[in-house]
Amino acid sequence: MLTGDQNRRCRNGAVTNINGVDHIYFDNYWIRYYEPPPESLSERKKLLDALTRRTFHHTEPGINTPGEKLEEVRRAYEAQSDPQRKRINAAMLAGALFNRATDIFTKIVELEERGVHVSRNGDLMKQCENCLSEALSLSSNVRHHSGEEGIDELWGEPVKVFTMTISDYYKSRYLKIAQAMRDIDLVGATISETICGLEWFSGSAALIDDFILIAKHESEILRSDPDYLSIWPEFVADGEKILEYRAIIPPDASVALERHIKRGINLLRVGKDLITWIANVRVPMPKSTQHYLARCELYRGETTRLRNTGNS
Repeated sequence: MLTGDQNRRCRNGAVTNINGVDHIYFDNYWIRYYEPPPESLSERKKLLDALTRRTFHHTEPGINTPGEKLEEVRRAYEAQSDPQRKRINAAMLAGALFNRATDIFTKIVELEERGVHVSRNGDLMKQCENCLSEALSLSSNVRHHSGEEGIDELWGEPVKVFTMTISDYYKSRYLKIAQAMRDIDLVGATISETICGLEWFSGSAALIDDFILIAKHESEILRSDPDYLSIWPEFVADGEKILEYRAIIPPDASVALERHIKRGINLLRVGKDLITWIANVRVPMPKSTQHYLARCELYRGETTRLRNTGNS
């Protein structure tokens, strides 16, 4: 690996080989580098298809609405008056718009492959881009499958496929991955500070350190990469070790202390889940992260109060 001084001298976008694997530098992180595909409509379609699958995979169930139902879904959205139900109708409309855009772009590529040129400013292309833009405007109504928060940034990526070169799109993804890695490190450091240093959680620090490292690898690797076959099992197994971890509850622990230790175990597992989500979506989850950091701050305060009252 490069030294800290070497990292500080690097500029975003610099590429180097680390341990036999090409990496690209963004915002203090070296991220596994993949050569962008050549610029073409067919390659853009592959990107759009992959982004469609990825977006629906990480969002709440029931919103992957077929594009052919767009008008029906829009009418249901417009007719809905209950605020909670309308949010879900809006999420379903976003899904239908997303799928309609994918349907249109699929046909455009098929026409191009048959020698029929479709103008960038033509009606089909404009309709496709309009569908993606409207889906993006509704994206704040779509929640992560955990229910914790929306992940609007996932919905913005297909629009980038239309507004950027493929090469520039790849660079924008590396920037988001760097931000995700930053938050993985932040959550990991907070867990270590809040929980792992306490005598009741002996041995947990190594589990968290290992999980943070493999989570960052998970956030950067493509499933088509041969190394994924070793990184994914390690990521899942290291997460399972955290879920299986048991704290040390002293035999003479007071009721208050025992409850506090059990809350710490729950906080450890919730932190593991948050890191898993960030690594999988590969974008920051700021609301969930700030909520978790606030819970950790409260727990540190409770630990101090217990020690001051002699309950530890």
